[in-house]
Amino acid sequence: MKIFADRNIKHFFLAMAASLLAFLFLSEILAWLMYGKFFLWLLLLFSLMAVVLFAICFGYFYRQNRILEEAVAQINAYLDGDVNARIECDDEGELYRLFHSVNSLAAVLNAHASKELQEKEFLKNTISDISHQLKTPLAALNIYNGLLQDETEEMPAVKEFVTLSEQELDRIETLVQNLLKITKLDAGSIVIEKSMENVADMMRDIELHFAYRAKLEQKKIVLSGADNVCLLCDRDWLTEAVDNIVKNALDHTKTGDIIRIEWGGFSNAVQISVKDNGCGIHPEDLHHIFKRFYRSRFSKDKQGIGLGLPLAKAIVEAHNGTIEVDSELGRGTVFTMNFLIPTKL
Repeated sequence: MKIFADRNIKHFFLAMAASLLAFLFLSEILAWLMYGKFFLWLLLLFSLMAVVLFAICFGYFYRQNRILEEAVAQINAYLDGDVNARIECDDEGELYRLFHSVNSLAAVLNAHASKELQEKEFLKNTISDISHQLKTPLAALNIYNGLLQDETEEMPAVKEFVTLSEQELDRIETLVQNLLKITKLDAGSIVIEKSMENVADMMRDIELHFAYRAKLEQKKIVLSGADNVCLLCDRDWLTEAVDNIVKNALDHTKTGDIIRIEWGGFSNAVQISVKDNGCGIHPEDLHHIFKRFYRSRFSKDKQGIGLGLPLAKAIVEAHNGTIEVDSELGRGTVFTMNFLIPTKL
């Protein structure tokens, strides 16, 4: 029986049985010494008393066990997502005081969860509003810059400043867009719509996206992987993640360097890696590169805004994947993404 699964209850019944038997034995010995014989009625009386005591104790512990099982069922329901699950605690006693405290704890957790959700929603809406408000002046400034470039062909110094201004505007626009994306991911307001996608096709699109920049900077992007590897993912978002990693590789390589995008399918996972033979990452920075707005004191890069890699990590984790980095100063860096393949049991 379930109540005897509790070792303390089992020991309680054994101790009670031993006490009753010892008391009966001593009573019969005393009767023998006083009257010279055993009394059958005394044996029957003690047996009846033992049965009644055992029944009373068993009934009590059985009811307590039922109450505890119902409490555990409510706790499990709460853990499974039913935030309204509560334990009945209308009676008196220490056990019901405990149940009342558990209910109070559940109410506090619900309040904290609701507050956190509201804060995330507020942050998402705030950044979204700011982003939309910034788009109009940014677009206007880009137009003005374009007009200035057309008018400064004969003024090299002004043209140089206009070009630098355009670069800074691009940085601001990238920052705004990344802030908006990463905030939406944090708030859970973006639904990752997965479908079976061909990894080779995705990587070729990424190569095409950076082809002009790679040619301009005299760098090379090399693809390596099987054409039949497929992955259940949101194509747009996963492309965004790999894009950010490839952009990071281009930012930290020099003329003539190579960026390799490799992928492969295994029995239980799909792996995508981005390798470069650039300057590498300082060991002190390896544990911080996925932190937002992190700027290394060893990096010579002054253009990065510190959101590309955190956004890539957030997207990969939204796909239930993992991302790792391995780097050696002066030798290059490898970013490896692993995505488990769901298996049917």
